[in-house]
Amino acid sequence: MTNQSYIQAKKLLLKASSEKGFLASAENITNYQRVWARDGVICGLSALLDGDETLVRTFKNTLETLANYQHELGQIPSNVYFKSTNEVALSFGGLAGRVDTISWFIIGVCNYCWMMKDDDFLEKLLPNIKKGFKLLEAWEFNTNDLLYVPRSGNWADEYITEGHTFYDQVLRLWALRCVQKLKPSEEFETKIDRITEKLNGNYRKTNYQTPFHPKAYNRLDDTSYWMASVNPSGYQTMFDAFGNSIAQLLQLGDSSFQKRLINYSEKLRENLPLNLLPAFWEPILENDDNWKLLVNNCKYEFRNFPYEFHNGGTWQMVNGFYGMSLVSQNYLENSKNVLKAIQELNAKENYGFYENFNTKTQKAIGVSAMYVECCWRTIIRTIY
Repeated sequence: MTNQSYIQAKKLLLKASSEKGFLASAENITNYQRVWARDGVICGLSALLDGDETLVRTFKNTLETLANYQHELGQIPSNVYFKSTNEVALSFGGLAGRVDTISWFIIGVCNYCWMMKDDDFLEKLLPNIKKGFKLLEAWEFNTNDLLYVPRSGNWADEYITEGHTFYDQVLRLWALRCVQKLKPSEEFETKIDRITEKLNGNYRKTNYQTPFHPKAYNRLDDTSYWMASVNPSGYQTMFDAFGNSIAQLLQLGDSSFQKRLINYSEKLRENLPLNLLPAFWEPILENDDNWKLLVNNCKYEFRNFPYEFHNGGTWQMVNGFYGMSLVSQNYLENSKNVLKAIQELNAKENYGFYENFNTKTQKAIGVSAMYVECCWRTIIRTIY
């Protein structure tokens, strides 16, 4: 399956390429015939690792599109829609604005410029990067080095996490490290150190002396993973596979905790039918206190049934990051098992590349021919 899976994944990425950038799906579905910030950058990273000239050029086009339509205040669009009438429609979010698009954009620009050795492109987009970072700092609100994210303000746009969400913190840290690699400055180095300290101290139980929320921190249990969020009401303690995977890639925390996190993640993964991590765990059920928050958080139709979508559903994209984090920690055999499971899901229904799956029933959910799912087949294969 290995070569065939890679061939089909790359074929779909090429099909989803356009002169304006990567489209979210190769299928003619209105809301996916757009250049999306998060999805476009994720697929652009796979393009860089693969090295295909067409895909790399499409990635650069994606970044230029996002930069060209950055809001004057600094927001990067969630998506840019080029209509057949030559009109351009911008979206900066739905029920809430998207916070993570800025960090993804910066990560994308830096990785493109680093791997392509394109200093001119970096200089061209440096004002966009600085504007984005300035807005992110404003979104701390209380200058505590942690972003405050509204519910629905990131990729989990119909889930219940809100406040100082861990995923958005580590994504911003990644973006800062990227810029510091290319354009070192004392200002960025200081910010990186402060954020790193706050993440290490606040998102798991240690003997940290100055927690953000002392009352909630004192009640926090010792766990083997980073908390999903902390806000004025306390901690949201569900396991966030995306945030934890990025933290592992950044080697956040001491080596002992990193090993505990891998052990927890692998035990969870191996005991689920799809042999992959769910987006968040455990799922919120109808009799849970958080169900009302979940069931009302959708603009149109409800999709977060237990074990589906963000509510315990399984996403190949998230597991692609998890697989890379295993590689970075030298758990190569484990990462091969993750890759095999991703391949099997992507191959369902003649390589349908479905967006996500029901973790319990193993049924395909969401849109087919999603390029952001197929790109992880390309990325992990390239690593090997």
